[in-house]
Amino acid sequence: EEREEEGEGEEEKEEAAVPTSAAAALAAYSSGPVRGGGGGGSGGVSGHRGGMPETGLDSLWAKAAAKDGEDAMGEDERDLSFLRAVSQRVMGEDDGADLNFGGEVPVAAKMYWWHEKYKPRKPKYFNRVHTGYDWNKYNRTHYDVDNPPPKVVQGYKFNILYQDLVDRSKAPTYRVEPDRQSQDASTCLLVFSAGPPYEDIAFRIVNKEWEYSHKRGFKCSFDRGILHLYFNFKRTRYRR
Repeated sequence: EEREEEGEGEEEKEEAAVPTSAAAALAAYSSGPVRGGGGGGSGGVSGHRGGMPETGLDSLWAKAAAKDGEDAMGEDERDLSFLRAVSQRVMGEDDGADLNFGGEVPVAAKMYWWHEKYKPRKPKYFNRVHTGYDWNKYNRTHYDVDNPPPKVVQGYKFNILYQDLVDRSKAPTYRVEPDRQSQDASTCLLVFSAGPPYEDIAFRIVNKEWEYSHKRGFKCSFDRGILHLYFNFKRTRYRR
């Protein structure tokens, strides 16, 4: 009888370790350090996973979803909800200058070497565009606080979910390509690539020079299946 009681106690302990809500799963997710950072230029995505292993996170999330009734929610909706929650935590508080950003453009169809083994699909994303006033010398001369200049795009924040990446040891890459539809080259294409089962995905963005300083908002990391790429543009100086 004592052995049976001990066994029951162990089962209770194991059950108590399982989060009772998706919020608890998110808290467990965020308990590990978010790593990654520097590196500039096209292609490179630095960073690696810390804290809880992805397999443990996946299991934790599934158990939490089943407990709080989220199993009734569609898988896509649950993934997007999770992506938004994590991304907002990483991006920090919104000062009101960030807006939701789609900007996705079709990518030229191509045959992937793994298409027969895995079904190609697009990754989910949650992106923001940062806008504000550019108080350069020209604008300071011609505008004031009561009559501000038009807002301009000052940067972007991309959060792309690659939760089911087959080879998680290889981080996704990004590159900048010319926008053939832009006659004045004012826009370009930011293309993200990863391994199976994900297809390439591209976004049309403003074509300006990036700031690669961490102090000026640059962040590039791949952590627990989510790619974070944040950057601001260099400020232009007005010359007569």
